[in-house]
Amino acid sequence: MNGTSLPVVEVGPVAHGGSCVARLDGQVVFVRHSLPGERVRIRVTDTTKRFLRADAVEVLEASPDRVEPPCALAGTCGGCDFQHVDPAAQRRLLADVVAEQLRRLAGIERDVVVEEVRPTLGWRTRVTWSTTPDGRPGLRKHRTHEVVPVEHCPIAHPDLPDVTAHRWDSGPVEAIVSSTGQRLVVTDATVPSDLDVDGVAGTDGHRRAGGTRLTEHVAPHDFTVTGSGFWQVHPEAARTLVDAVLDAAEARPGDRVADLYAGVGLFTAFLADAVGPDGLVVSVEADRQGARDARRSLHGRSQVRLVADSTERALRREPALADGVDVVVLDPPRTGARKAVPGVAALGARRVVYVACDPAALARDVATFAEHGYRLGPLRAFALFPMTHHVECVAVLDRVD
Repeated sequence: MNGTSLPVVEVGPVAHGGSCVARLDGQVVFVRHSLPGERVRIRVTDTTKRFLRADAVEVLEASPDRVEPPCALAGTCGGCDFQHVDPAAQRRLLADVVAEQLRRLAGIERDVVVEEVRPTLGWRTRVTWSTTPDGRPGLRKHRTHEVVPVEHCPIAHPDLPDVTAHRWDSGPVEAIVSSTGQRLVVTDATVPSDLDVDGVAGTDGHRRAGGTRLTEHVAPHDFTVTGSGFWQVHPEAARTLVDAVLDAAEARPGDRVADLYAGVGLFTAFLADAVGPDGLVVSVEADRQGARDARRSLHGRSQVRLVADSTERALRREPALADGVDVVVLDPPRTGARKAVPGVAALGARRVVYVACDPAALARDVATFAEHGYRLGPLRAFALFPMTHHVECVAVLDRVD
């Protein structure tokens, strides 16, 4: 089939996941690399019973928000969704997605503004590279296992270890640079002797050379993060989220706070400052390494109780939560906190602050919280993953008396 015989569609609104919605012969099509209002020629890449997936391969009528991508691999590599979109328009698309998910899944009409967080390029401080059969580092095409070799990634932080300048005998190879300038590679591959790094770890987390513990700094606190342990990848993300969570929580001296899915204790440290020596922060993290790192960072805080357990079990079993709390902060994984919501609501907190990296999971859980007596209050959203469809939200849920 030649290019001119490929179908043409009128592109509609953006959908969760970064594609836009169109129709082809009455069937829904999710079109990547397009924008609302455009007329594009598409190539269908996947067919299901309910919808099609497609790539826009030619733009016949362009949106005024379309720009020249800053990356030569835009549309080929699967790492970015919005390289072809003006950054301000990217944020409007993200806002539309959050609003649509709240409307569809929670029955809530809400005007959403996604706040800019700079930089929009050179921000990703952790990148996991796959390798081609001949050892070149790269990233996978969208929804495939095919690796696209990458010599320069515009969203990768400029201080990352220079992984792409070398050939590797296996993959994956994760490159990390911390906020304090430490450079780490996590891989089982043979590491080139001239690669400038402070440490090398195996994918099992064990040290191979140098150190595997990184120090991340969010003034005035330092945090230990071991190897591939979770930390926000945008250099301004931790500070941005800490400020948003503290503003939303309004924790008071003497309060009892539950910090659930707490990771290495980022929010715990600042919540402990807010509640003071007469308060308590119960910090719950299921990942063993994350819990150990939290203990290294927070062991001297008498008002912090660290619980190495799943949130669901801790809500049932942890004695420090038995009498309830004043405030809950939760930062669940992308799948959300569906199983935990009833237990969180049972704590009786006056306020729940929900940090969400997936607007669909957030909207679904907001609807469940409503069934347990909590109403959505202020919501902020942040473009912490520029050029991609990912968006971070901080939502306030207040108990309805």
